[in-house]
Amino acid sequence: MRRSDREVTDPSKIREIIDRCVCCRIGFYDEGDIYILPLNFGYERKQGGYTFYFHGAKEGRKITLIEKSPHVGFEMDANYALNESELPCNYSARFQSIIGTGTVSMITEKAEQKHALEKIMEHSTQMQKKWEFSEEMLNAVSVFQLDVIQLSCKEHL
Repeated sequence: MRRSDREVTDPSKIREIIDRCVCCRIGFYDEGDIYILPLNFGYERKQGGYTFYFHGAKEGRKITLIEKSPHVGFEMDANYALNESELPCNYSARFQSIIGTGTVSMITEKAEQKHALEKIMEHSTQMQKKWEFSEEMLNAVSVFQLDVIQLSCKEHL
């Protein structure tokens, strides 16, 4: 990271920043093109790393790209605000951001799908409770996860 003075390495601070993010953008490689998709998400720490959970349609470009290559990049950010100045070159921004790489895989087992959807609901609503998902609901969506390989966090406040 070029600006090491802005790097965040404390795991509890990183988790705090992730908790503030409402969207995770995943970048897929598509035969010379990059396809970036903003998604709502849930997450948890697993074996010292992060796993992010997503859901969506059962078909489409995203599903095709997951099947082609599991390797993705991701980005999320929070607390953006513009720092104004009298001079154009002195404008700056306040922000917190996380970027990284990982591998994406489909979740096909019903209990794991429910767990992932619970994590998405917990993150989206900031409520921890036992969410109920019917068989019909589970059959209507695809559920997938991103296992983080590399993650870096930065803030400028």
